[in-house]
Amino acid sequence: MISNISKRYARAFFEIATEEKQLEKYYDELSQFASIIAQNKALNDFLANPVFEQLSKKNIVEKIIAKLKLSGMTISFLKLLVDKKRIDILGDVVICYRQFMDETLKKVRVNVKTAFPLSNDMQNYIISNLEKLTGRKVEAFIENDPSLLGGIVIGVGDTLYDGSIKNQLNNMRNLLGEAR
Repeated sequence: MISNISKRYARAFFEIATEEKQLEKYYDELSQFASIIAQNKALNDFLANPVFEQLSKKNIVEKIIAKLKLSGMTISFLKLLVDKKRIDILGDVVICYRQFMDETLKKVRVNVKTAFPLSNDMQNYIISNLEKLTGRKVEAFIENDPSLLGGIVIGVGDTLYDGSIKNQLNNMRNLLGEAR
């Protein structure tokens, strides 16, 4: 569950990004910084632990910022999170920001799982039909999952379209089990 605090910080930064017409740039910068923290467990634990001094945390954050090419606004926002003892919610802030950005840009993220790799033509066909279905620009993440046996599983937000052979076999098994 994402906290209301995360949503408020994300909304505030998103509104600034909207005013400056830098929605995607600021998102990329935030997610770049958040991924560095997420990939380093020791760093993540250090920043989340209230036992360590704020000054130490701020120094570490500033050293990371110095190695990245971030805009002044993103730097100020990250420093604000440290000052307000909220740097540990950065991952949730990034998720909320992305949701706001996707809504504004009329984008939807779609997860596609297939038993076998899809050709470029098939990927384009699926994406264009999903764009017609959703009325939004589709950003697809395609994954091969041999356990599906065949077919395709598409996740659009909270909706799952499961056309896999594995699912069809499970449905038949359940129907046959009920018939006994």
